[in-house]
Amino acid sequence: MNLRDLHYLVSLAEHRHFGRAAEACFVSQPTLSTQIKKLEDELGVALVERTPRKVLLTEVGREIANRARDVLNEIEQIKGIARRTVDPEAGTVKLGIFPTLGPYLLPHVVPMLGKRFPRLELLLVEEKTETVLHRLREGKLDAGILALPLHDDNLHAEFLFEEPFLLAVPQSHPLAHRTQLKLSDLSDQNLLLLEDGHCLRDQALEVCHMAGAGEKSGFRATSLETLRQMVASNVGITLLPTLAVKPPVAQAPNLQLIEFSGHPPSRRIAMVWRKSSAMGDFLQQLAEVFRSLPHGLLDPHSAVSAPGRRRRIA
Repeated sequence: MNLRDLHYLVSLAEHRHFGRAAEACFVSQPTLSTQIKKLEDELGVALVERTPRKVLLTEVGREIANRARDVLNEIEQIKGIARRTVDPEAGTVKLGIFPTLGPYLLPHVVPMLGKRFPRLELLLVEEKTETVLHRLREGKLDAGILALPLHDDNLHAEFLFEEPFLLAVPQSHPLAHRTQLKLSDLSDQNLLLLEDGHCLRDQALEVCHMAGAGEKSGFRATSLETLRQMVASNVGITLLPTLAVKPPVAQAPNLQLIEFSGHPPSRRIAMVWRKSSAMGDFLQQLAEVFRSLPHGLLDPHSAVSAPGRRRRIA
């Protein structure tokens, strides 16, 4: 048994297809099939159930593949320790981030990361929260930028910042003349929300619950930009995170932003990584860069335009 064969098995478990698994491993299909058969002969058990259309792992095959994945992750950790011993700020970091934050946060942070760690290769993966968590647990990502709370004792969460929400309404909406709102002002409103799977949907639903508001029926957006354009088109109102309305993001016409008084509804953002990660000390340094955002970037007041007047963003 060697690490290469374990890699083949893990790839087969993920792709459930010999051809796609072989392609992912950069080998021919006969080579991968032959090595899987040799591994079965060596272990004395059937790992794979071969059907005409797809590949199914046996129960023992699934268990061995899971343990093989852990072994391969540990090997990567060992290699990472060695690389960072030679040069702590070099190497590659695979970072996951969810789509209602990534496009708005990264333009402010990536240039700072380049200056602070010029030899670092940052590989960014934008996926919904559950996918980021799944890949993080499997060792396919080194860290993730996610919204709290997270309920996983195997993960370390390093708090970065709190991002307030603003209410976005069409300029003809009865609330558009308001300079500030209380949550109770939303009690008779129905908000446009994202589709299931977006953590921002869950956060917005929590705000709706606290305010006594509801969800506008018959529509669920696939992206934050869709929500923005639907508000501008007089379809409804919604909550937008502060970073999503700050430059370099261009404001949509006919869209009015209103801040909340007191402590506004918000989301808490953290960098998350496995407690067992050999990169923990370096990820702490990385988190410090994400924490040091430009002054005023998270201030919702500077994003609000005067009632009835469109705010221009260069």
